[in-house]
Amino acid sequence: MPMKQLSGLDATFLYLEKPEMPMHVGAMNLLELPAGYRGHFVTDLRRHYAARMPATPALRRRLWWMPLNLANPAWVDAEPDLTHHIIEHKLPSRAKMGGPAKDARTLLEEKVSVLHPQLLDRSKPLWRVHVIEGLPRSANGHKQVGVYSQLHHAAVDGQAAVALGNVLYDLTPEPREIELRPSQRSKTFKIGMVEMLRGALTNEVSQVVRIVRNLPATLGTVAGTAKGALTTKQLLGKGSGNVTLAPATPMNVSVGTTRAFASASVPLKELKALAHAHDATLNDMVLMLCAGALRNYLLQHDMLPRKSLVAAVPISLRQAGDNRSDNQASMSLISLGTNLADPVKRLTHIRAASRAMKTTMGHMKSILPTDFPSIGVPWLIEAAASLYGKAKVADRLPQVANVVISNVPGPLVPLYLAGARVLANCPTSIVVHGMALNITVQSFDAHMDFGLMADAAAMPDVKSLAQALETALDELRALPQPAAATTAPSPMPTKARRTASKRVPVKAPETVRKVSRKRPSTRDSAPVSKARSR
Repeated sequence: MPMKQLSGLDATFLYLEKPEMPMHVGAMNLLELPAGYRGHFVTDLRRHYAARMPATPALRRRLWWMPLNLANPAWVDAEPDLTHHIIEHKLPSRAKMGGPAKDARTLLEEKVSVLHPQLLDRSKPLWRVHVIEGLPRSANGHKQVGVYSQLHHAAVDGQAAVALGNVLYDLTPEPREIELRPSQRSKTFKIGMVEMLRGALTNEVSQVVRIVRNLPATLGTVAGTAKGALTTKQLLGKGSGNVTLAPATPMNVSVGTTRAFASASVPLKELKALAHAHDATLNDMVLMLCAGALRNYLLQHDMLPRKSLVAAVPISLRQAGDNRSDNQASMSLISLGTNLADPVKRLTHIRAASRAMKTTMGHMKSILPTDFPSIGVPWLIEAAASLYGKAKVADRLPQVANVVISNVPGPLVPLYLAGARVLANCPTSIVVHGMALNITVQSFDAHMDFGLMADAAAMPDVKSLAQALETALDELRALPQPAAATTAPSPMPTKARRTASKRVPVKAPETVRKVSRKRPSTRDSAPVSKARSR
């Protein structure tokens, strides 16, 4: 079978990786074990992964490098050693740690901050799972354990990671049996040099042919988009002027080799209700919470810029039903309106900027590339990334964005891992030179889980930013309801009332009742039913 060479986008995450910029993503899970559990969870988890391994090809492959690193590497089959990939850490006892008692989530965040900078071994499959023991018991008196997963971004994007989670997690404490069809594919554990070079050249030619074939459609799409081209003011909001560069903040510096991680959870049902009340999307509410928290955090540090912060927002290019383990995403920019003290104006600003972004990206999605010719590219990207970091270019030049904010749809039902109930599922992601803060959000069960990854030198107190999300939620709750949602229609004059009653004695009220019954089902029930079917 032909070798599977990494796409240009997938391989870029390998070339950009340096000790200062680990390129793996993952999640911090807080698990509650069943009552009376007396087992060894790391052993149970290894057994669970072994049973699911045939259905998780992303966990059973490793890199095979091109001679002289001439072009993108390829994936070959591998048999993971689960004693290497799933390891246990025991936290010191409370007596040894000293100081005030900490809750399980804070202890997990501190451990993740230490583990996240550790690079994955490229000679093995690019993933690892850390089991963290020694957490205090839950409110129910049950034993708790933490699980921190690392998965290289070269292997998956956010939605591919969710698809992988669908295989590993269960809907009940009793793990389900997965039906597996025997694979007809012959396994490839290594590739000869001649085959590698032939495959690389073949892939190079096919990429060029694809670009030439798609050129007319690409030019047509670009021309069509340009006719209704959005100005910077539409995309970044009023007051942004004609410059797209982001203002200077403590987050926009070169990053080091240490990390600080914090998390937060917000009630999902309430956030949906607030979005519905303000004619906004759930993503608008996430951006609003992040904007409010960042504004409050920077005000407390007396570092709030007069110009609005700009967020880099990943945009999925993945087609519905596509569960391949690769990257299919692009990036767009959106203004957060942090220069607006009035939260009503800030929400209006975010809604407008978000809709402008969707209009632009909706036209361009089909032509944004995730793969491209790669001969010579590894040398160029690795050299540029190394120079950018060593010269601390991010400290000298303005950035196009201040922070990455990513919202990944997740399962809206309770989940179990190897029999343990998942209480929190907070994403962990990447920070890069110039953007020392990444906020990734995922819907899970009855809440939205926020994961805030920061460079420890730039934002050692990222925990206070996570806590500011609660203040931002209170701000959202206090927003006045739009007039259409809160104000009853004013009574008609007597004469008009008589005329109306003569024209439509019964049908008008009946019609209104029918519409009001239908409206909740189209807005609220559809996402829930979709989540359940998933």
